[in-house]
Amino acid sequence: MPRVSGWATGIGRRVAGGGTEGSGGGWRDLEASAGRVYRVRDGAAERGGHRQLGGRPQAGAMGKDYYQTLGLARGASDEEIKRAYRRQALRYHPDKNKEPGAEEKFKEIAEAYDVLSDPRKREIFDRYGEEGLKGGGPSGGSSGGANGTSFSYTFHGDPHAMFAEFFGGRNPFDTFFGQRNGEEGMDIDDPFSGFPMGMGGFTNMNFVRSRPAQEPTRKKQDPPVTHDLRVSLEEIYSGCTKKMKISHKRLNPDGKSIRNEDKILTIEVKRGWKEGTKITFPKEGDQTSNNIPADIVFVLKDKPHNIFKRDGSDVIYPARITLREALCGCTVNVPTLDGRTIPIVFKDVIRPGMRRKVPGEGLPLPKTPEKRGDLIIEFEVIFPERIPQTSRTILEQVLPK
Repeated sequence: MPRVSGWATGIGRRVAGGGTEGSGGGWRDLEASAGRVYRVRDGAAERGGHRQLGGRPQAGAMGKDYYQTLGLARGASDEEIKRAYRRQALRYHPDKNKEPGAEEKFKEIAEAYDVLSDPRKREIFDRYGEEGLKGGGPSGGSSGGANGTSFSYTFHGDPHAMFAEFFGGRNPFDTFFGQRNGEEGMDIDDPFSGFPMGMGGFTNMNFVRSRPAQEPTRKKQDPPVTHDLRVSLEEIYSGCTKKMKISHKRLNPDGKSIRNEDKILTIEVKRGWKEGTKITFPKEGDQTSNNIPADIVFVLKDKPHNIFKRDGSDVIYPARITLREALCGCTVNVPTLDGRTIPIVFKDVIRPGMRRKVPGEGLPLPKTPEKRGDLIIEFEVIFPERIPQTSRTILEQVLPK
């Protein structure tokens, strides 16, 4: 369908499709909004079975009453016409109304709105009725207008295109009734109050039935991919750098094909970091055309140590001593994480499970790494499996009851 290029009003003005309106005589098609066609002739002569509009409407003239089609009274305002079309078109739209005749009624509503929403066509209809608007008005009377120009109107528009344009280029049934399953008994004025009303003519648009509006699929990010990062207590004590090689999929510039890519991720392990600390590399997971790559997350895990156990920022040294040492006193050479040995003398009786603290010899504190936790000595007393009778007698004499 050709695009609208303007109106023809007055003698000597250019009309759509070429030529000018004026004294040349004869009928010419004037394409107006939404594919409706007017036929225009100059002068008062009757041609091609069309009669000039003029005089006053006959009292017995019969034809469509566009006001009645929209449920309006004559003299309705433009806003009332828009609201009436909105209400009736929603009521009889074939996507909503499956009753016989609804499709035809929908077309009649579109034609009525096409006429009454256009001041020029409405004026002719108000004066001469449907017959006068469509070129079948009274044959006698005046010359038909100030410029002697008469009209023949036929509705050639697409009622579905009109409906979609009225609602801002969208078909509200695509998003609403598709979800509500055409629920009956609802107030059809309310659901679409957010859609703009009124077309103002289908200027510069092609008339095809509207297609369901499809919202672009929103990409979602894949869940995080987690990996354990094993570190020794010595690495936590002094800090270290870890380099992790990953292989992930990446989208090529064409937006469709995928390549495999290797990448080195560098992790700076800070002094004193606690177990469970997470290091995140955003969107380093596999990439496709339909997703947002996942984050790669490394979770700090302590490697088992052959001497120490960790307790937050403290380290525990399990010291095994004999029963004699526990009772008579001893010196314990305590190792440290930095390779030193601290000799500590114990003269009192040491009970199994007893702890002694060596301040400041533990791990750096995470927030203040210049400070350190404690080294805790946890004693394990080794008892003999058997005692000779002579020793038992002596112990019985020495140990209190």
